[in-house]
Amino acid sequence: MKRKLIIIGSIALIGILIGYQLVANKSKIDSKNKMPEKTGISIPVTVAIVSEGSTDQQLVRTGNLIPYKQAEIMATSAGKVLSVKYELGSYVNKGATIVSVDSKLKELSLQATELNINKLKKDADRYTKLLAGNAATEIQVNDTKYNYENALNQAEQIKQQISDATVEAPISGRIIKKNIEPGEFVNVGTSLGTILDVTRLKVQVMISESDVYKLKEGQHVQVKTDIYPDKKIDGVISYIAPQGDDSHNYPVEIVIQNTSQLKAGTFVSVSFLQKTSQQALLIPRSSLVESIRNPYVYVMENNIAKQRKIEVGRELGDKIEVLSGLKAGETVITTGQINLSEGVTVQAAK
Repeated sequence: MKRKLIIIGSIALIGILIGYQLVANKSKIDSKNKMPEKTGISIPVTVAIVSEGSTDQQLVRTGNLIPYKQAEIMATSAGKVLSVKYELGSYVNKGATIVSVDSKLKELSLQATELNINKLKKDADRYTKLLAGNAATEIQVNDTKYNYENALNQAEQIKQQISDATVEAPISGRIIKKNIEPGEFVNVGTSLGTILDVTRLKVQVMISESDVYKLKEGQHVQVKTDIYPDKKIDGVISYIAPQGDDSHNYPVEIVIQNTSQLKAGTFVSVSFLQKTSQQALLIPRSSLVESIRNPYVYVMENNIAKQRKIEVGRELGDKIEVLSGLKAGETVITTGQINLSEGVTVQAAK
């Protein structure tokens, strides 16, 4: 029994010694693999000052084509629709009759009113003659004339209602919406469809205050689209807003003749055939740590590197326009970023 206890104790002691040795060995390995502390070590870098600069380039703006004219076909009379003389996509001319609404009751009312008018006219003539012979009073004559004139007004109103039962095309163009079919009942103001005129197209762009004063209505511009990349379309400035928005940008409208069968909604760029000079915050392209899609830089503050997320704009040669995240006078690191992390000490190369 005593011998067994000695053997068990020996085995336990050996296990403890082996475990201790393993822990000691792991500590030595971790110590060897541990990165050396950078305390007191400055990483050499090159830097540049964020500054504002003038950017001269072609004045180009982008936008979407919109129809020159667009109009709703509106019902001007309530009633049952008798006929619809258009289909989706069909072309209609301005003034053409395109929808007819039942006006039979109004026509019958007009006939009755016209009969009443004839009777009242005869009565007015008779009472006028009787008044000359003192056989009628002036009140009778005036009442008869009033009723006659009132009937004439009623007849004109009914004629207008009958006319309103015939809907004419407000503009020339193609039907892009058809909201009604024969047999349906409509009320005044019901939308029956939509007409689009794309023989001409417009594009509206925003122009800064510094550039808008260089433009004039009637001035020719070049319009391009990716649909026809090799074609330059002539455009004319048709409107320059007399008032800008809170950001001092002014709406400018350009009209083009749609000889290329372009569709409304097409994305286009407008070149105003002149240069624009603007102030922009610029940094070297090399200061970007990642791509333009996920841009950030390192800023040096008191010899400490600090990571800064930024928003970039145009690429101007070896410079990048900064829209937000930096301000003029700050120092950005242009080389050596591969060795940097947030908060490390850096030293600008002389």
